[in-house]
Amino acid sequence: MGGGAVEPARVRQLWHLLEPLHAVLYYAPEVFEEAAALGYDTKERWPSYFPLRAAPLGPVGAERVASAFYSFSPRMVAEHIDSAWAAADPEAVLAARLRGIDRAYRTILGDRVDGPELAEAAALARRAAESVNTAGRPLAAANAELKWAEAPHLQLWQAATILREHRGDGHLAALLVAGLDPVESLVSFAAIGAASVPRFESRGWSPGEWESARDRLAARGLVDERGGATDAGRDLRHRVEHHTDQLAASPWQLLGATETGRLADLLGDFWVAVLSSGLLPSETTLGIGRV
Repeated sequence: MGGGAVEPARVRQLWHLLEPLHAVLYYAPEVFEEAAALGYDTKERWPSYFPLRAAPLGPVGAERVASAFYSFSPRMVAEHIDSAWAAADPEAVLAARLRGIDRAYRTILGDRVDGPELAEAAALARRAAESVNTAGRPLAAANAELKWAEAPHLQLWQAATILREHRGDGHLAALLVAGLDPVESLVSFAAIGAASVPRFESRGWSPGEWESARDRLAARGLVDERGGATDAGRDLRHRVEHHTDQLAASPWQLLGATETGRLADLLGDFWVAVLSSGLLPSETTLGIGRV
């Protein structure tokens, strides 16, 4: 392990660097092709998004997926999950997503897929991922239980996935502690400018549900009459993000400051390559770069 404590800013930075490496799964044409071969509609991303992300949980129903995904409308989850496992079982989806990521990474990274820098990054990220405490973190636990692929670039993607779901599960705990239900979590995040309201509305909540959540937040003094965050609302969201960083820190603390710094340096080139591919949207609901 590398020596020294890992600063909160480094924890946040590693999330920013690893998230795009994971998120390629939901946008790469190679993954869409694999999903289409299983029978999923890929004219838009949601019919494949839900089974691709939920497959590690097994053939679960909409209620458990909505619980784990949290900020999506249960109606939207049910629309896609109720028929997901009729098209393909989770094992077939897991195999397809690895095939798709293998192809996508080879397209995006080219010869760097087989380079020593990627192998080193994969080894460091895997060590961090294997150290995560998955208690109370269903998506992290489900992904951590999967067999590791042999190829370093696939190990890097698997590690990024475990670590981002570990952080995400912790984020849901932070939202619950803050008293923000699924739709309130989106309304309050939009209120601080993390992304536009239309981007958040893509998660399936009706205008009436959005307005009701805004009214509840206004009653708590967290948003103003225009839907913008008050000082109290900004402070609450700051505490949520800080709490999330704290809950995400343990694998990086176990890896140590020296090696997390080395991993951050190694990931920069791959992060640039993914962003330069144009596959990922310029605005997401995660607030990366804005929180």
